[in-house]
Amino acid sequence: MVSFEPAPGEKILLDEDCSEDKLKSGILVLTDHRLVFQRTQGRIATLSKKETEVVLDIPLDKISSVRSEGFLVKKLVLVVAGEQIYKFGVFNNGKWERQIKQITSGAS
Repeated sequence: MVSFEPAPGEKILLDEDCSEDKLKSGILVLTDHRLVFQRTQGRIATLSKKETEVVLDIPLDKISSVRSEGFLVKKLVLVVAGEQIYKFGVFNNGKWERQIKQITSGAS
């Protein structure tokens, strides 16, 4: 699903087509080292998506907090470096939250 190439020795744990409140549509990728968001553009004629630039590349140790919110519209909420907030509309926000918490607690 993802054309994002992890660094040597880096492992992709989760990836999902989603949207972020300000960054819009893209693919969210969690590796064992970082969280990456790569923007996509939809093509109406072929109902496909074209991946464009990586707009977020966050080392896991820069994530200050992570939580799930919402019931019908589920969001994964990340606070980066104690100030920047990102809200991703992922299908299973609890799964993403657990995975990020698990890996960041193991990294510290």
